[in-house]
Amino acid sequence: MRSLKQLFYFGWQQALSCLFPVVIFASLAITKYIPLPFLSRYDWLLIIFLLMQWWMVRLGIETRDELKVITLFHIIGLALEIFKVHMGSWSYPEDGYTKVFGVPLYSGFMYASVASYLCQAWRRIQVELFNWPSFFIVVPLAAAIYLNFFTHHFWIDIRWWLSALVIIVFWKSYVTYVVNGKSYRMSLVLSFVLIGFFIWVAENIATFFGAWQYPNQTEAWSLVHLGKVSSWLLLVIVSFLIVATLKLVKKQDLHHIEYGVSPLIKET
Repeated sequence: MRSLKQLFYFGWQQALSCLFPVVIFASLAITKYIPLPFLSRYDWLLIIFLLMQWWMVRLGIETRDELKVITLFHIIGLALEIFKVHMGSWSYPEDGYTKVFGVPLYSGFMYASVASYLCQAWRRIQVELFNWPSFFIVVPLAAAIYLNFFTHHFWIDIRWWLSALVIIVFWKSYVTYVVNGKSYRMSLVLSFVLIGFFIWVAENIATFFGAWQYPNQTEAWSLVHLGKVSSWLLLVIVSFLIVATLKLVKKQDLHHIEYGVSPLIKET
C-alpha cells in the first residue's frame, strides 16, 4: 500500500511538471479537428502557448528564472528547426503568418516544453546531483551533441560515439529525488534513456496530430522510426546538461562547480 501511495504521489508530481507539454498536445489535438477563425492553425498555436507561459508565470507555477531557461530553449530549438526544415528532414506544410524560413514560431515551444518539465520536476521532487563531472567536460560535450544535429548533414554522424562518451562520463553519476518525504536514487544514464523514450512516444503523438511531418508521413501517418529514440536521447541529454549547469552556476561560482562543492552536487 505504501509503495502504491508513493507511486501515485510521484506520478502526480510528474503530471504537474508536465503541465506545459500537456497544453501543447491538447492544443495540437483540438486545433487539428476544430478549426479556429481569423488566423491559421500555426498562428493560433503560437498565441495559445504564449498565453500559457504568461499564465504560468503570473500564477507562480513557473518562476521567472525558469522562464529565462525556457526562452533559451525556444531559441535553441527554433534554430535547429529552421536548419532541419531547410535540409528536408521534416516540414510544416500548413500556411501561417508566423512562419520564419518555413518554420512556425510555435515550434520552439516544443523544445521549451522539455525545459519546462525538467525545471519543474527538478524543483518539485528536490533533485540533487552526485558525482557530477567537471564543468569543463560537461559544456564541450553538450556543445558537441548539439552541433552534431547540424554537422552530420555534411560530415559523419558521430551520435553513437557521443552516446558512448556520455555513458563513460556519467557512469558514476546519479540523482536523488524526494517522494513524499522519502529519498530515492537513480542512475543518471538510466534517467536519460527513460526520458528519451517517453519523449519519442510524445513525438508520435505530436506527428499524429500534425505538429510536423517526416517525409514518410506525407501520404499517411506512420509510427516514427524507433531509431529516432537516439536523437531524442541526445536532445534530452543536452537539455539536462544545460538546465543542470545553469542551476549550478546560479548557486556557486565556476571554481566551486569544478571542485564539486555546490549544494546541488555532492560526491559519494
